[in-house]
Amino acid sequence: MDSDKKKILIVEDEIDLLDALATALEYEGFEALKADGGKKGIEMAKDERPALAIVDISMPKVNGIEVIKKYKEHDWGKDIKIIVMTALDDLEKMAEVMEAGGDEYVVKTKVTLGDIVQKVKDKLGM
Repeated sequence: MDSDKKKILIVEDEIDLLDALATALEYEGFEALKADGGKKGIEMAKDERPALAIVDISMPKVNGIEVIKKYKEHDWGKDIKIIVMTALDDLEKMAEVMEAGGDEYVVKTKVTLGDIVQKVKDKLGM
């Protein structure tokens, strides 16, 4: 893979959405890394050092809030930009995400893949 490509880690347990996001990001020239759960998302971030992570909140075992907190408590993860994706349009959950270290909160039903790709570019200053 081209080492100039920015790595974007997608942590999402819905495989169809995970694959669709990865395809959309790769089409735009990013290197998309796929983690189908929170534990894997933590391990991959530690190994791969992505520029940005797109994290789902509602996942079994290790949820998105736990993933974000884990990133932020380590040197390898504290600079990762985080876009949180969720089905929950909930102000309390949004506050919890931002407090944990999320950079943006996106409700899945209110955005397209193109919107998410644009948010990634915006967060990375592209």
